[in-house]
Amino acid sequence: MKKVLIPVTNHATLGETDQANGTYAPELTHALREIQSAGYDYDIASIKGGKAPLYGTDIEGDSVNTEILTDEAFQNRINNTIPVSQINIDDYDAIFYPGGFGLLSDLSSNEDFAALAATHYEQGGVIAAVCHGPGALLPITLSNGDKLLASKSVTGFTREEEIDFGTIGAIPFLLEESLARTAAQYSKVQPWQEFVIVDERVITGQNPTSAQAVGKAIVAALS
Repeated sequence: MKKVLIPVTNHATLGETDQANGTYAPELTHALREIQSAGYDYDIASIKGGKAPLYGTDIEGDSVNTEILTDEAFQNRINNTIPVSQINIDDYDAIFYPGGFGLLSDLSSNEDFAALAATHYEQGGVIAAVCHGPGALLPITLSNGDKLLASKSVTGFTREEEIDFGTIGAIPFLLEESLARTAAQYSKVQPWQEFVIVDERVITGQNPTSAQAVGKAIVAALS
């Protein structure tokens, strides 16, 4: 059975504010639904391990989100995430980074996950991310010294979407700018529209609307 590693943030607030945050649940659950529907297994990990903070858990009318969040197996994994120090990257066929603002404060600069992801990619693995998730791709440096993104086309949460969401003044850094400076090419569509870029084994989605499509792209890449 193929298996996907899902690294999530330990950072529970929006930047340095006291606004509750973490991983945005629908980006995790909608991609995970596609992964599970394909018959694949998954683990959830974080830098420190233990219970991971989620937000967006109470969205009305989102049956996929509700169903997965209340699943006992999922609850066990999100409340007992595997610390990065205990990860054997050879166990996984893909890595998927869901978004949420918390990630900008830890995974976007974490060298431990970045090193595992570089090894995974160089061994033929798939790396995917959605919304703010591509921020976790920024520190990934390959064995030749090049950044993973230096030869990749990517997307991610946009400046316009930060403005719409009211977070432009609270985020640790603007993801769009960082991706544009690091990647070979950064592209986007109008705010809140589904948009996914698949560049060989790197898959990125622009925003929460794109989470399901990123899940489908992961499944396609592993099929």
